[in-house]
Formats: sequence, C-alpha cells, structure tokens
Amino acid sequence: MVIGLLRVEVHYPESGSLKTKRFTLKSVMDRLRRQFNISVSEVEYQNLWQRSVLAVVTVNTDRKHADSTLSKALELMESEGDWQVTGIQTEYL
Repeated sequence: MVIGLLRVEVHYPESGSLKTKRFTLKSVMDRLRRQFNISVSEVEYQNLWQRSVLAVVTVNTDRKHADSTLSKALELMESEGDWQVTGIQTEYL
C-alpha cells in the first residue's frame, strides 16, 4: 500500500473576496474527488482571498499508480483558468 500526498500552492489573481475564492475552490475540489476518487482539502490560508494551499491524497496499491493519479490531478488543477499553481510538493508513505 502506498499513500501519495500532493501539496499544491495556488494564487487567485482575479479574486476579490473570500466568496469568489471559495466558489472556485469548491468547484475544482468536487471535480477532483469525482474524477480521481481522491481526498482534497484546503490546509492553509483559509482566510486569505488570493491564496490557498491544497492537500491531495490518494491511497493505491503501488507507487506508480499513486504517482499517475496525482499527476493527472495536478494537470487538472493547472488547467484551471481562475488560479495559478505557484508551488508543488509530493511525498509518498
């Protein structure tokens, strides 16, 4: 069993309020959960309206599959037009 953790820092350049940020964030997090069957949570900067850190976690049978899942999730996040990915960190347990 392998646990993969992807930590992604994002910036919302067009966001003018927490409401706008949370709307965008909820939409992307719901898509990630549905499409990849992973856990996603905002873990830092919940009260800042132009910045977030997301934790994406997957549990798989091997590292190759975990890496593939996290890579695809990151691709979806990078394609999001309402934010910019500014930092990435990956860990495996």
